[in-house]
Amino acid sequence: MAEGREFLLFVALTMVFSSSVIVQEALGNSEGDALHALRRSLSDPDNVLQSWDPNLVNPCTYFHVTCNQDNRVTRLDLGNSNLSGHLVPELGKLEHLQYLELYKNNIQGTIPSEIGNLKSLISLDLYNNNISGTIPPSLGNLKSLVFLRLNDNQLTGPITRALTNISSLKVVDVSNNNLCGTIPTTGPFEHIPLNNFENNPRLEGPELLGLASYDTNCS
Repeated sequence: MAEGREFLLFVALTMVFSSSVIVQEALGNSEGDALHALRRSLSDPDNVLQSWDPNLVNPCTYFHVTCNQDNRVTRLDLGNSNLSGHLVPELGKLEHLQYLELYKNNIQGTIPSEIGNLKSLISLDLYNNNISGTIPPSLGNLKSLVFLRLNDNQLTGPITRALTNISSLKVVDVSNNNLCGTIPTTGPFEHIPLNNFENNPRLEGPELLGLASYDTNCS
């Protein structure tokens, strides 16, 4: 009888372990697929992404990728890597990502609205690229965001007021773009220095209280 109970316990533990492995592999495949989509969209003359093998289940083995103890991707460190190309919406699948570091490359195109799905994101560093289009209002969903550096790009349109609702935001730099309208003065923007908005020829200075209409009136 005791042997029977031990056997059933062994079977149960095996099933639990197998289920855990299957879940981890599914998560790894999802995040690996997202990183592979990014790799396909980028030109990489220095082969910094050479280790990003789509046939590997676990993307935590990739260079420039950091994972937590649950093998979920938490950092992408690809700053100053001589990359060009564009960002991809699949980045929004990296649900545990905390640091997206792609500064000082030659990335073009727009910021995907799906970046707003990265609820754990602390730092979004896309400065010194050639990114165009507007700042997506979906970035206002990044309630853990502390650092937002989009300076030295080709961004247009207003500074979305959705960012004023991020209480954790400490650093915002959108200087050297082509933004228009006024500079928000509420929420975290109350403490952002004005030189972080300079060299936007169409930006008209801090907004007056109660006058935020430039959020939609410029393009």
